[in-house]
Amino acid sequence: MEHASWIRRMFEIGDRMKRERGEENVFDFTLGNPDGEPPEEVVSALRRVADENRPRSHAYMPNAGFPAVRGVIARQLSRRTGLAYTADHILMTVGSAGAINVVLKSLLDPGDEVIILVPFFPEYQFYIENHAGRMVLVDTDDEFQPDMGRIEAAITPRTKAIILNSPNNPTGAVYSAGCLRDLEALISGLDHPVTVISDETYKSLAFDGLTLPDIPSILGRTVTTCSWSKSLAIPGERIGYLALSPRLPELEAIRNACTFANRILGFINAPAVWQWVIAEVADLKIDPRPYQEKRDLLWKGLTRIGYEVTKPQGTFYMFPKAPIADDVAFVRGLMDEGILAVPGSGFGRSGYFRLSLTTPSDSIERSLPGFERALHKT
Repeated sequence: MEHASWIRRMFEIGDRMKRERGEENVFDFTLGNPDGEPPEEVVSALRRVADENRPRSHAYMPNAGFPAVRGVIARQLSRRTGLAYTADHILMTVGSAGAINVVLKSLLDPGDEVIILVPFFPEYQFYIENHAGRMVLVDTDDEFQPDMGRIEAAITPRTKAIILNSPNNPTGAVYSAGCLRDLEALISGLDHPVTVISDETYKSLAFDGLTLPDIPSILGRTVTTCSWSKSLAIPGERIGYLALSPRLPELEAIRNACTFANRILGFINAPAVWQWVIAEVADLKIDPRPYQEKRDLLWKGLTRIGYEVTKPQGTFYMFPKAPIADDVAFVRGLMDEGILAVPGSGFGRSGYFRLSLTTPSDSIERSLPGFERALHKT
């Protein structure tokens, strides 16, 4: 608990501040809770599935999920990547977090290492430690792009996996196809297998019409974890999937291990009703443009004031550089202005802070004078 997430800690502080100061006087940029409700198509599909109440629709199923639903996801992935995914390559999971835990349980022996690129989603540490693994942190460059030299230097005989998160939480960075090809060349030249776990929670939230490279098309030893939490604004429903690349040499062994792990970790299976809903709306996603507009509003405002900010290419987040080295102290200064942010040290990169773009646009506009006062106090 001493190392628990700064995100939740600041969110809880925010709840207290709102009670003390009034909600309209607190500008909460902490939690990546989608702004708005799920698309009507999702709600309509949920109603249809519930009303139909097909036989044994709430019963046990294969631990990997309903074959028909997995087939829908497989066909979607095949169209996107050009790879021959089938239902047997897909496991329906309790969100992307459940998928990552399932695959780590399947891959890791005690003491095995997992490389994480910094800055990183802080829960990765706990997911790895859940399964007696060891997190190895590797810094990205000044634009938050992977550094192949640093990754190569961090690889040891105990390295079992690398987690990629693109678009990235907290930076909004997208890893280029060239970068991914360099990583493939590095991994394929090793004398032991290293599997890339591609966390694609934010894949549908790319800005400026950017087309993201399909990681399984470039990296051979890849498992993909994905969730509809952000793309359909349903984070509380905990529905996602794990996709095993058809190019995995140990495909059958990994699939069997993941299916077994899904059961013994206590997930048993992904929520039945939401699997059938997803089968109807798998290709649907929320419009990223409202978040892009808020990115532009906040980025222009902060850079005008004098903050140094790498413009996010996707996700819900922005990761400005703090004007002082002590990001925790600066975040406390923002709190004096009623602004709630998350220190960059909570993501492994001191001297920065994270802001969530799920804050309403009018709150962003009203918060800018506070950001300016905080900057001038440093």
